[in-house]
Amino acid sequence: MATASTVSPGTRTTPMRWRLSARSQERLAGLVFASPWLLGLLLFTVIPIGASIYYSFCDYQIVQAPKWIGFHNYVDLLVDDSRFLTSLWNTVYMVVVGVPIGMIAGLLIAVLLNQKVRGLSVLRTIYYLPSQISGVALALLWGWILNPQYGVVSNALWLIGIKAPLWLNDPAWVKPSFILMGLWGVGGSMIIWLAGLQSIPDSFYEAAQVDGATPWVMFWKITLPLLSPTTFFVLTTSIIGTFQIFTQAFVLTNGGPVDASLFYALYLYDQAFQFFRMGYASAMAWVLFAIIMVVTLVQLKLAQSWVYYEAVKD
Repeated sequence: MATASTVSPGTRTTPMRWRLSARSQERLAGLVFASPWLLGLLLFTVIPIGASIYYSFCDYQIVQAPKWIGFHNYVDLLVDDSRFLTSLWNTVYMVVVGVPIGMIAGLLIAVLLNQKVRGLSVLRTIYYLPSQISGVALALLWGWILNPQYGVVSNALWLIGIKAPLWLNDPAWVKPSFILMGLWGVGGSMIIWLAGLQSIPDSFYEAAQVDGATPWVMFWKITLPLLSPTTFFVLTTSIIGTFQIFTQAFVLTNGGPVDASLFYALYLYDQAFQFFRMGYASAMAWVLFAIIMVVTLVQLKLAQSWVYYEAVKD
């Protein structure tokens, strides 16, 4: 027979305490300190992403509750919306034409600034500072520079007897004008190119000089192959950024003339905040995500055949 245990009146009992191990305490402290960021990630990233996926399958115009319509938005985009194809073509034009021009300009400036000349730090600062002017301020500045009546570029062309085009008012010149604006910010990529150039050991060039190689041969056979990781990085980030071109067109042309500067992000903005077609705009956003993802994956696959990474020895 079981008997109840008794505790003598003079005996003091201590309550059992739940104790965490040192590793568990560190994990708990880490979660507590990271909780503001985790909460922000949940509220401002994860939930909006999930909502946009849902809305892309809905007819949603803000003032009414979302109505599920399946793939209707995507079918309209790819089959019935001619302006969608126009905006996609304008954006692809900027990627195919503008990105190589910007990369070449940034590389050439970096090569020039990699030479040993006096006042090099001042020159690097001068070329880099314009890239810090962006957004609306840059668009307004270039709107004045390219003005066909009193713009700096137009007046300079008139002085040498060349009739300036209408620039932003001519469908044939508006996209080249935006490419020209993009060259204003090549200082950002120039810094990356310059870092890549300075990471190439001088021993390669010294050995090539001993063998009688010309500067062009050294640039083609040494510099460019060893710059391939930098080239890949600049190419990838430039393509992703150009697919999202928006501010200059929104401020200066609003997609005109004749939809010649109707870029993808601008058309998405119009659908969302001008026509309040949030479901349609969400579908456009996910189509853009798919395009950028496919292009990036193709680049990663092709990079295996031309990007050279120097092996690190222990």
